[in-house]
Amino acid sequence: MKVIIAGCGIAGPVLALLLKQKGYEPVIYERGQRTPEGAGLSLMLQLNGLRILSLIPGLVEQLPGKSIDEASVYSVVPSDERILGQSGHPGALRHEYGYGLFGLRRPSFLALLTDTAIAQGIEVHFDSQVLDIEPGKGSVGVRLHNGETARASFVVGADGLHSNVRVALFGKQSATFTGLTQVGGITQNAFMDRKPTMFNFYGENMHLITYPVSDTTYSWAITRRESEAKETWRAMDTVEQDAVRSGPFSTLPFGAGYLVRNAEKITKYGLYDRPELKSWHKGRVVLIGDAAHPTSPHLGQGANQAFEDAYHLVRLLVQHHPSTESDLSDETLSAIFTKFEARRVERTAAMVQGARRMGEMRVVEGVEKARARNDAVQAKWAVEGAVLAESKQMLDFKWEGWGREV
Repeated sequence: MKVIIAGCGIAGPVLALLLKQKGYEPVIYERGQRTPEGAGLSLMLQLNGLRILSLIPGLVEQLPGKSIDEASVYSVVPSDERILGQSGHPGALRHEYGYGLFGLRRPSFLALLTDTAIAQGIEVHFDSQVLDIEPGKGSVGVRLHNGETARASFVVGADGLHSNVRVALFGKQSATFTGLTQVGGITQNAFMDRKPTMFNFYGENMHLITYPVSDTTYSWAITRRESEAKETWRAMDTVEQDAVRSGPFSTLPFGAGYLVRNAEKITKYGLYDRPELKSWHKGRVVLIGDAAHPTSPHLGQGANQAFEDAYHLVRLLVQHHPSTESDLSDETLSAIFTKFEARRVERTAAMVQGARRMGEMRVVEGVEKARARNDAVQAKWAVEGAVLAESKQMLDFKWEGWGREV
């Protein structure tokens, strides 16, 4: 049974690999090249995402990144420099569940997912943008940018924030600038005297997060409230990068300034979101990942929630249509998509809203407000086990059937 997936980013290949396991024949159409410019800096895989990736044999063992053992939080407000908290909760999660937090370079991860999909016999067509949907009875078509049409039993839009599939289903909805921008980079030989640690540095109108993506490399991003910037991950020009390396962030204490001064490549991008959708499907087409529920990065759950989407969609397909040898009726597929939304819309909406709140909390203007925020952060981290308990609750993910005992 052929399934068309629009998008070969984070969500598309994982969905394709899970579908392939269950007897489907996924075909991926990707608008960009195999090694796209502006693939981003890094991402953090978390407990829920890693557990789903473990369903793909051998994938987790090949992940090109670094497990995180500790988390530390500092204030870098000039009149209020102090440590706000430390915790071993990333290591505790890994000890209890087998998976914790794992940082990795985004381009390397994308390449691994694509290579794994192709090695499993999944067709991946690059430079093949899906422009529109052509509905039909018993099947559905997609119109590609070269004028050709491809048909399948159903279509999954996994084509990200700027999803053409979403536009085809629900019309054009402009992305909304959140008022926050990020500047980020990759730095070698940072924090070599520490265990692999995720650091949060809270300043006045700025927040810096950093975590390891290899034995010797840290990725970092600074969030600020400022005028609008484009949503792109392409590197700044040389003059702009040098200005950041020598600018005010280069003098931040506790090792944060070292990251900025010694960054290999620096990018800048705006943070955007879109109106929340109450339904993710129409006819034989459904959305997953950022196409359905784009989120700001402040909880680090974008990719991980996309993996949850993929897991539940495939689980429900197998549960309600166990044989791929027989056709999927319109009624059965509609019931599957409806149950999928019922399982996912509320959880992803909570994650999106939580990420927005986290961004607002992290980036406050004015020294007094920054100090008050620091006090609140320190109080939370002072309660032993509070951060670990919060992580467990946020990352709660239960197997609901995959033909295996867990």
